[in-house]
Amino acid sequence: MKIYFQGLFLFLFWLLTSAECKKVIPIEGEKPEVTQLEIVQSRVPLYAGRLNVHPISVKLTVVAESDPLILNRLEIVFTDASRTNGISEVLISQTNNNLPSGENSTFGSTTTITNFIKIKGLLNLNNGIHYLNVNFNLKNNPDLLTSFQVKEVKLSFKNHAEIVVKPATKFIYRPAMILRSAGQDQIDTYRIPGIVTTNSGTLIAVYDNRRNNSKDLQEDIDIGMSRSTDGGQTWEAMKVIMDMGEYGGRSNRLNGMGDPCVLYDPKSNTIWVASLWMSGASSDQMLWWASKPGLKPEETGQFMLVKSTDDGLTWSQPINITGQIKDPKWQLLLQGPGRGITTKNGTLVFPAQFKSDLGTKSIDGGQYTCQSTIVYSKDSGNTWQIGTGAKTNTTESQVVELSDGKLMLNMRDDRNRSDKSETNGRAVYVSSDLGNSWAKHPSSNSSLQEPNCMASLISADLTISGKTQQVLFFSNPDSKTDRYHMTIKASLDEGLTWPLAYQVELNSEKGYGYSCLTMVDQKTIGIVYEGTKELIFQKIAVSDLLGTLVK
Repeated sequence: MKIYFQGLFLFLFWLLTSAECKKVIPIEGEKPEVTQLEIVQSRVPLYAGRLNVHPISVKLTVVAESDPLILNRLEIVFTDASRTNGISEVLISQTNNNLPSGENSTFGSTTTITNFIKIKGLLNLNNGIHYLNVNFNLKNNPDLLTSFQVKEVKLSFKNHAEIVVKPATKFIYRPAMILRSAGQDQIDTYRIPGIVTTNSGTLIAVYDNRRNNSKDLQEDIDIGMSRSTDGGQTWEAMKVIMDMGEYGGRSNRLNGMGDPCVLYDPKSNTIWVASLWMSGASSDQMLWWASKPGLKPEETGQFMLVKSTDDGLTWSQPINITGQIKDPKWQLLLQGPGRGITTKNGTLVFPAQFKSDLGTKSIDGGQYTCQSTIVYSKDSGNTWQIGTGAKTNTTESQVVELSDGKLMLNMRDDRNRSDKSETNGRAVYVSSDLGNSWAKHPSSNSSLQEPNCMASLISADLTISGKTQQVLFFSNPDSKTDRYHMTIKASLDEGLTWPLAYQVELNSEKGYGYSCLTMVDQKTIGIVYEGTKELIFQKIAVSDLLGTLVK
């Protein structure tokens, strides 16, 4: 009997201390725990027709000395205002510090999309840092005005209490369309967007077709145009609307046209596009430096126009107005780029820039300085004139008409290449005499920071708090240092202030940084902006910027 009890005791001791039993009855103090829990959000758009890889991740550190933490359900709760019908599928994957870079393990997915998404699975989370990645598949043609914001994420486990985590900061996810992608139509790079809306609601977007590479002029570049009749949801096939071909017996590489600026005249229903052309400049040298004094295509850059009177269906042959507006002493004259305007009295106005020798050393080390100005027509485009330079060392600009009839010129200021202080910012000047003279605006070089890049500025008369009022909208990479954080801002006091409450960040990722805005309708803003070699189109409700002021 003694031997029997001794044997029974040894068997029970082995059972209680075996590894298999420990998994069922963990020893006190070895229960897995979770620390350092947070939601990590990439502030990016979600692209139509593709899988958007973990713009949202739940980061958690698991302390598991023996047994893993076992996740069996993940729930995503979106805010009540979210519209998620553009999403076709949500997938959850996991990465951790113990896996080789880029490796994922799958947790689960669902195609049942509401403002409350529940995904079941089984995932062992061992000791270490883990990322539970939320991946979104978007429909091929989602409503571009849908958007959603994460309210909280709930994690349920087999061997731990439920955990609820909320984002530390808010970000609204919006769908985006790749208007032109790198390599599409055998074109290496798409750059320099402009966009306008016609009386019929048609969107006309223009841009550089950079066929061989991303290089600026001089290169094989022509002007492409995309047209949408449904508010930007779908776009017709691209058309080339400006191309000088092999003018003068020279190759396409020596006859490039680029940096388009589009203008719409609602009174005559005419769309104008301006572009820069020069023939014969070496493709080994930027046209900015190759262009010299003179008026001939072989000497200097040419200010070229085309127009359409049938809503962008057909286009005229190129019209050269260089001789009307360029001082032969200048090294270069060119448009915007981006977009121009038609004033209330019918004057057509393109933003422009010229480079001239002022006899002083400029900030780029040369003997030239550049100045922003305007090119305008008082007779519906039959003849053209030019204003004076607004400020030295300014280049790419955009123009709007203020409520009192003055023109505001918002300019890229090359001083901002080095100035990262409180005086970094877009240069802003106004004119009451069509650019014959300019006055500094109070917001100049202080209110709109920039990394030295093209930007967009438009105006719209909207109903604000029940009254019609002019609103200015501005877009650029919102940074002093680099071309990221593509942001739209609104001003209710004609550009004196741009409150943080009236700003929306669209994309934090780095890109080439140029953008152009248009009013799709009275409630909707459209924007085309550069990624890297590609052009992105998004729509944003005015109420996303101004909230209840427009409701």
